Amino acid sequence: MTNSLFLTQTDTTIGFISQNSSKIDKAKRRLPNKHYIRAVNSLKTLQKFSRVPNRYKNRVRRSKRTTFIMPNGISFRVIKDCEHNLLLDRVGWVYSSSANLSGAEYDEVYAREATEVVVASPLESRGEASRIYRLGVGGIGSVR
Repeated sequence: MTNSLFLTQTDTTIGFISQNSSKIDKAKRRLPNKHYIRAVNSLKTLQKFSRVPNRYKNRVRRSKRTTFIMPNGISFRVIKDCEHNLLLDRVGWVYSSSANLSGAEYDEVYAREATEVVVASPLESRGEASRIYRLGVGGIGSVR
């Protein structure tokens, strides 16, 4: 199940999610050298991949719809208080990306054809992208 490519409503947009990043690469027709955001269901799950520096722990804990890039290059978003948690709580973490061809607009017909599993929640909300912050030695820097 965790190796499958899902099309689902995430906390920010309609997205492709999987624990296998090459499946998302294929669906987006994207080169494999780019990294994806890891969506995690808790800070405890995040600890399996990286340690949040002490000075940022409160900010990470309190943030919603915010992606953080760690000093080691890993990017993550802790998902909480949304329907997306129903799936995330079962698998713990996934790579996440918008459900579109790389550089193109969302096309629901293409997205449904490119995926293996469509999660039943309505696929209608295309909200704002998450805020992105880089955590580093010199402090927090906004990426966009």
